[in-house]
Amino acid sequence: MATKQYDAVVIGGGPGGYVCAIKLGQLGVKTALVEREFLGGVCLNVGCIPSKALIHAGTFYEQIQHHAPELGIDVQVKGFDLTKLVAWKNGVVKKLTGGVGGLLKANKVDVINGEAKFENPTTLTVKTAQGTETLTAKKFVIATGSRPFVIPGFEPDGKSILTSTEALDLTSAPKNLVVIGGGYIGLELGTYLAKVGSKVTVLEGTKQLLGSMDQDCVGVVARALKKKGVQVLTEAKAKSYKKNGKKLEVTVELPTGTQKIECDAVLVTVGRRPNSDTLALEKAGLKPDSKGFITIDKTCRTAIPHIYAIGDVAGGLLLAHKASKEGIVAAENIAGHKAAFDTTIIPAVVFTDPEIAAVGLTLAEALKQGFDAHEASFPFAALGKALATGESDGFAKLVADRKTQRLLGVHVVGANASTILGEAGLALEMGAVLEDLALTIHAHPTLPEALMEAAEVALGHPIHIVAKPPRASAEKSA
Repeated sequence: MATKQYDAVVIGGGPGGYVCAIKLGQLGVKTALVEREFLGGVCLNVGCIPSKALIHAGTFYEQIQHHAPELGIDVQVKGFDLTKLVAWKNGVVKKLTGGVGGLLKANKVDVINGEAKFENPTTLTVKTAQGTETLTAKKFVIATGSRPFVIPGFEPDGKSILTSTEALDLTSAPKNLVVIGGGYIGLELGTYLAKVGSKVTVLEGTKQLLGSMDQDCVGVVARALKKKGVQVLTEAKAKSYKKNGKKLEVTVELPTGTQKIECDAVLVTVGRRPNSDTLALEKAGLKPDSKGFITIDKTCRTAIPHIYAIGDVAGGLLLAHKASKEGIVAAENIAGHKAAFDTTIIPAVVFTDPEIAAVGLTLAEALKQGFDAHEASFPFAALGKALATGESDGFAKLVADRKTQRLLGVHVVGANASTILGEAGLALEMGAVLEDLALTIHAHPTLPEALMEAAEVALGHPIHIVAKPPRASAEKSA
């Protein structure tokens, strides 16, 4: 086949790659997008979107069973058809991925389905179903994402040993499930499966769940997991498993000794590894770090100035919205504009029940960076909307600098915490101070009122709870 020439080629069609390609098209850059599997990447196909669809269904099912009677609603639930649920989830995915294809076409981006490898710093070969194509370009964007990390001895078979990908297509809930990994993926899917009938045991290798999140928020989630019958074992290392007929027996090493847990399936969610090992990067002059990530600067450039990297393959927080923002930054730089990626304001949500939503610094992080920081919170138990919906577990917490009252971080745990995060992110992005939140009139009754109320607490004059002085850490107080 003849060589095709472009101004820019984006490798990978996930939330970083397709956003980058669309932006390049909008900026008048002749662009091709190479995708080896499916448009939308992990996020749209086997990650963010399908998991949230299933989580929503699980929560709805639980509310019908347990919350509806409290409201005087008499509902008889005959059961849960996971086959129908998976079909519905697949329909949602199809709509979104089809939309991505339409947007790429509308912005004149050529989509090439195949696996790309560098031949030299300016040339790619793409193995497609029809043969091999050669592409040359002035600029390249590597957006190849990541894949689940595999624990030796727990290699996935799609039946007994699962990754998140297989878990999203289960048409029956395992009676007993062991989840290896107490991060956001393990807790989200573990919570969903607990709601639809699985007895779940979570094994976390460290001393605490969700180690990067505010631990007061994590405590609320941990208590909720216990109420749902989910057993959490910390400092627990899965060593091996063996089959006993149709059952599995997992050997777990704990501080108190070795324990064996019988289950029907194991879900492995111990992180993800970058997809940088299939591109022949050495031919482009690039060398990933020891973990496979590609180092970039604030403009998303790699060590080779005309090659950019974005999303999971570039490291940092492995989040879809981070990848999308990096994609826009890379596209603007390629098109000759000046843009840089600010890594300090990246929101994160854990879609457990209740949810955790966070943006900015925790108190410990703020103190470590030298701020004279303090924190204050407002409980959902005193929030009208939370009480009216019967979901009063949780709180909103603000972290601010004591001298300037500049907002440094927002951490929310509770039902629909993710809906509050937009205002919090905007406040941090604009450099808001506590008074900005306190003086903003919030509609009543709504959940975002919790931010206004927490700001009032931090300023020392709350209306709807008894005043408590904002607290700093034990180290700072000492």
